[in-house]
Amino acid sequence: AIGPSDASPDEGVVEDLPLIDEKAVEQLTEGLISHYLPDLQRSKLALQELTQNQVVLLETLEQEISKFRECNSILDINVLFSEAKHYHNKLVNIRNEMMMLHEKTSKLKVSEKDF
Repeated sequence: AIGPSDASPDEGVVEDLPLIDEKAVEQLTEGLISHYLPDLQRSKLALQELTQNQVVLLETLEQEISKFRECNSILDINVLFSEAKHYHNKLVNIRNEMMMLHEKTSKLKVSEKDF
């Protein structure tokens, strides 16, 4: 004897399902697609346009970044020229001091010969 607890849980499920009408499924599918497809196509076009605009924006940003890099390079060059001028002045001063010291030592040598 089979009791109520011994019955399979799936027993009778197939019999409970109504027969599926293939034509109704096809019509429901077409209706669903025709309802959502135009919105999805508009969304796709909007996303494509957005993507193209982002590409243009990225290219523009890259150009601006390269301009800033050029400006920074020019500033670096200006700093280098300023430093070069500063060190050139130092070298000129050292040369002048060396010439003065050379003159003094030459005068000292001449005066030593006189003694």
